[in-house]
Amino acid sequence: MAVYTSSQRLAEALTKTQQHWESRRRTETRSGGGQPHAPALTVAISREAGANGGGAIARAIGERLGWPVYDSELVHLVADGMKVRASLLDALDERRTSWIRECIEAFGSNTSVTQSAYLHRLIETLLALAAHGECVIVGRGAAVVLPPATTLRVRLVAPREHRIAVMQEARKMSREEAARWVETTDRERAGFLRDHFDADLADSKYVDLLLNSARFTVAECAEIAVTALHRLQDRAMPSARL
Repeated sequence: MAVYTSSQRLAEALTKTQQHWESRRRTETRSGGGQPHAPALTVAISREAGANGGGAIARAIGERLGWPVYDSELVHLVADGMKVRASLLDALDERRTSWIRECIEAFGSNTSVTQSAYLHRLIETLLALAAHGECVIVGRGAAVVLPPATTLRVRLVAPREHRIAVMQEARKMSREEAARWVETTDRERAGFLRDHFDADLADSKYVDLLLNSARFTVAECAEIAVTALHRLQDRAMPSARL
């Protein structure tokens, strides 16, 4: 089995994205540019800790649509823009202010990694991806940052006990360890959004589609999300407004 480094994963993600955007431009050029076409939308997925299949559901959506998916790849994109190792940002990813401050202090002399620099580059990267559209983004505040008019915001949830059981199996933890992981991760993600974006994903204004991943399979969740996306595309078509 091939082992990919962070730089290789980043290069692969960038190559796939560039190929996708170029293919879309060629299609639009051949159509003459004058025909109505579906708007370039983005799918932003947020999730409760342990809601099984978050990354898998994102990839399934991407495969159905032929769109690139950004989960951990987003951290590598941000790191590349900041000219730092992705490992320096891993500890900052979706963490609240106090955690970020502790990590920055631990970095010591690496002054290029600051709280404001990380957030600025994260938001810049999210908006750049959304400007091109036709991609799936997991977490990192995308559901809050990106414009609702061009974003389908999917929220994955599941009962607490189900999420604990999922993480217990996935990480080979005891039930107590899995429960602590779920609670800590939920708290850190909520704190990240609250501290930096003054947002709470419990507020329905940030959610278009709520899916209980304990009730549906990965394939079913992806199918439901893609159907919802097509409805938004159809509604935004110029001909739909005539």
